[in-house]
Parts: sequence; structure tokens; C-alpha cells
Amino acid sequence: MTFRILLGALLAAAPLASAAAMPVATFLAKADKLQKKGPLAMFSGDVKLLMNQVKADAAQLRAANKAAAAAGRPQAYCSPAAGVKMTNREILGAMQAVPPAQRSTTSTKDAFRTYFARRFPCGA
Repeated sequence: MTFRILLGALLAAAPLASAAAMPVATFLAKADKLQKKGPLAMFSGDVKLLMNQVKADAAQLRAANKAAAAAGRPQAYCSPAAGVKMTNREILGAMQAVPPAQRSTTSTKDAFRTYFARRFPCGA
């Protein structure tokens, strides 16, 4: 009985864990391990983990930007209306742009926010 309750709690918390903040250092370490695996990386669970992290960060940043615009506050960035497509190189570049000393305390979402603000400044 206790095992079923524990299993249920873990399954209920699983979607929340995937949306949790990930430090840039962790993201880069996982990405580095995947790159070393080559084509076999596609079979690693970390691929889906990193993809879900990028999607969750992008969705949260989009929502925050829309909320700021709706409230008349300045937006963090002004991306094209058609949206933004990022390559793996651009994603890694956004993470690697964070100084090494700050990677363990900077979330991937903050790294993306900084990248988008540089790439899509408002009023430019």
C-alpha cells in the first residue's frame, strides 16, 4: 500500500520536475555527455530532458513577455511575431555565453532571456 502511494506521488510530481529550473552548468554537462555519445545519444533519456527544458523555458519566457506587454511594462525582448527557431548550436551558444563562474547559479531560463534580449532587442 505504501509503495502505491509513493509511486503515485512520484508520478504526480514528474511533470513538475521537468519544468523546474536547471542550472546552465548541469545543462552543459549533460549536453557534453550526449555529444560524446554521437549517434547513440538519441537513445539517452537526457535528450528528452534537455529538449523539454528548452521548451519549458521558452514557454515561460513567452508568457512573461506577453504578460509584460499586456500590463504595459517593458518586455525583456521583442522577438518576431512568427516566433523563433533555434538550432542546437544556438542553444549551446546561449548556454556557453554564461561566464563559467556563474553557470552553476544561472538557470537555463535566465540564459535564454539574456540571449533573446541581445538577439531581439526592443526598439531596435
